[in-house]
This record gives sequence, structure tokens and C-alpha cells, in this order.
Amino acid sequence: MYREEHDTMGTLLVPENAYWGAQTQRSYENFKVGHEKMPMEIIRAFAIIKKASALTNGDLGLLDQERVDLIGKVCDEILAGDLDDHFPLVVWQTGSGTQSNMNVNEVIANRAKDLNKEISIHPNDHVNKSQSSNDTFPTAMHIAALLKIEDELLPALEIFRDQLLEKEKDYMDLVKIGRTHLQDATPLSLGQEISGWRSMIDNNIAMISQAKESLRQIALGGTAVGTGLNTHPLYGDKVAENISKLTGKNFVTASNKFHSLTSKDELVYVHGSLKALAANMMKIANDVRWLASGPRCGIGELIIPANEPGSSIMPGKVNPTQAESLTMLSVQVMANDVAVGMGASQGNFELNVFMPMIIYNFLQSVQLLADGARSFEEKCLRGLKANEEKIKENLNKSLMLVTALNTHIGYEKAAEIAKAAHAKGTSLKEAAIASGYLSEEDFDKWVKPEDMVHPHK
Repeated sequence: MYREEHDTMGTLLVPENAYWGAQTQRSYENFKVGHEKMPMEIIRAFAIIKKASALTNGDLGLLDQERVDLIGKVCDEILAGDLDDHFPLVVWQTGSGTQSNMNVNEVIANRAKDLNKEISIHPNDHVNKSQSSNDTFPTAMHIAALLKIEDELLPALEIFRDQLLEKEKDYMDLVKIGRTHLQDATPLSLGQEISGWRSMIDNNIAMISQAKESLRQIALGGTAVGTGLNTHPLYGDKVAENISKLTGKNFVTASNKFHSLTSKDELVYVHGSLKALAANMMKIANDVRWLASGPRCGIGELIIPANEPGSSIMPGKVNPTQAESLTMLSVQVMANDVAVGMGASQGNFELNVFMPMIIYNFLQSVQLLADGARSFEEKCLRGLKANEEKIKENLNKSLMLVTALNTHIGYEKAAEIAKAAHAKGTSLKEAAIASGYLSEEDFDKWVKPEDMVHPHK
């Protein structure tokens, strides 16, 4: 069943049970492109914008209280997820996001008719009052991005960091062999190694926290090109105050609306900090799966939790699946960074028209990193254990303990001992004594791995 709806281009049929209107229907029919829908985070951000705008227009005497209340009530329904089925549009639409802005306007206007048939609410004249898609969509991007980072990603990273800190403390005195270039190096403790991972996440939390502050400036009030045409002079400041109240987050009107409509540099900047996080997540996950490789024919110094069967043919196999998931999503975030940067570079004159693609990739990156951090912490880090026997075996076999002799007999003599031990298949101690450069007593006094990890004590 269908009903007839109209816009400035004419009339067309819309499904009878749909709250959207003619402009949404045109987009739905014109863009059968991909399966990626406009993220619900953007729809919710639009609901915040529409409610804040109605409140602001009411405060400024531009909209009667009945319409303010009715628009706000529908926006609350959108925020509660009650109307999710009425936002069908894909990401691959107009680059300004105009059709999704109108989708929200139409849903609010038509749903308002159901709630109160006595009050006429027009999607443009009332719901979109004092706004343009050109300033609402950039604002929705900043709101959605900031909320996603603060409410999902940073809390997940703090739990991830705390779990690493716990493992760091547990294994601070467990001495193991270090590795550089995938080759044996001088020793360190497992706790020291994990402290490097923990410090990465600390740095990432700090970088993301600093970068996200740029998202607090919003474009709303710039309207079509940044001049603020058709808005009250106080609208920009007041609507930012109302958005802040509705979200519990601090937002301010952008100091230069011409910049905020055409440039997406803040999102590029913040996504750069997400890429840095992805790079560190990749390193941590790779370290874990390398150190857990084996368990008998690899390095085998870590024992990972057995979460599921690892093979459809090899019984008893356990694979580092959480590490594989984390590294895959890290690659996706790095790829998204290319798309975000490329899209942001394509602003022409007074508007960027790659915005749906930019925010789709941005939000996907945040979601993947938040989910990945939670999953890896819960399913891998919590149950991660040291294989102390294997760690001790590898430490004692390493030839790089010879580095401790450098300051006693010199680099070249120490290298001669290491090469002799490797060539003859003997222990480092045996080769050192055979060299005649030092006694057994000297070797035992100078080559102490536990002292080598704290050389300045």
C-alpha cells in the first residue's frame, strides 16, 4: 500500500507505513548503490540537532512552543531507537548528505502528524528552520564522532591498558631474552616488554583525547555557504549550548563557518590518532602471536587461551584468532585513513561533498577499534600466561648474553666467543672459558641476565 507525497519536483508514491516523504523516496530510488546504510550514529546526531534547533528557535521567538515540544518528542523517539526502520538511505548518495538530512526532517514532520493532527509541521519550514544540510551534516559528523570516541573507544582502551598494567606487574621479574630484527638480543623482563605495550596504549589514549577536542567546534549556524543566511544572529551560539545540554558534552559554535563547511581537517586529524592506535594494536597483536607461536616448534614463550578449535582437520590445534581479528581490523582502519584523507582533500569552494563516505569510514574505525580492544582484552589478554620453562630455556641458550662481557674483555673478543659457541654448538660459558680470555668465576660474575635487565641499579 502506498500514499502520495509531494515535494518541489512533483508527487510520487511512498510506502503507506513509512514516515519518510518524497525527497527520501527519490533518494531511495535513485541510489541503489551498495548495502552500506547511513550510520545510525549520524541519524541520532541529527535528532539531537533537530531538537536543539527547535529549542533554540523557540527561545529566539522563531517557533511556537507547541511545535518545539512536538519536534522534541519525535526526536526523543529517534534517540530511543523507536524509528530506526524509517531511515533507509545508503551512504553512497549526495556528497553533502542532503537526502539524509531531509530523511530526518520528513520522518519528524510525518510522525508529528500522528502524535497531533491539529498541528501542521513542515519538514523544511519548521524542522529544518535556521539550518541547511551544508551545516547540519558537518555538525552531525562532529557530534557522532565525539560521542563514539568518548563513550565507546576511550573506555575500552582504558580497560585494555589496565589489563596490560596488571600483566606488566605480574611478570616484571621474569627475565627473558629480547629480540631485535627477529634475532636474539640482550635480555629484559617480560614485564618490561609488556610495559612497552602498555605505554603505547597510554600514548594512544593521550593522543586521541587531545585530538578529539577539535570536534567540539560545530558548523551549525553557517547555513548554505557559511554566511549564516536565514538564521538569527544568536542562533549559532545558542544552538551549541542546547546541543551541549542534550549530549552532556561541550560543543561550541565554530569561529569560522566557511572553514567548517568546506574543510574536514578535524576529522582527518582525529582519524590520524586512530591510525596510530591501529599501528600499535597491530604491533601488540603480532608480538603476542609470535611469542605464542608453536606451542612446541615455535617460540612458545606465551600461552594464549584456547577459545575455539583451531582447525577443521588438525585435532587439538589452537590458533591466535584474537590476534588475527585485531590485526585485520587494524589494516581496515589504516585503509579507512586513506579514504578519510582523500575525501577531506576534495572540498570545492564552499562545501565538501564527500561527507557521508568520510563519516562512514571514521565511525567504522572507531567501532572496530573499540570492539577489537574489548575482545582482545577479554578473550586473550586476561588469560595470557608466561611459559616460564620455555622462557628460561631460550634465555640460557642465547648467545647474546655475551654482550655483558663487552666492558670487561672488549667487543671483538666477545664476538669471537659468541661465534665459536655458535659454530661448535657449545654453550656460551664453555666457549668463553675455552677462549682463555676469562675464567669460569669471571663468567659467573659478569654474565648475570637478572642484572642485565637493570644495568643502572
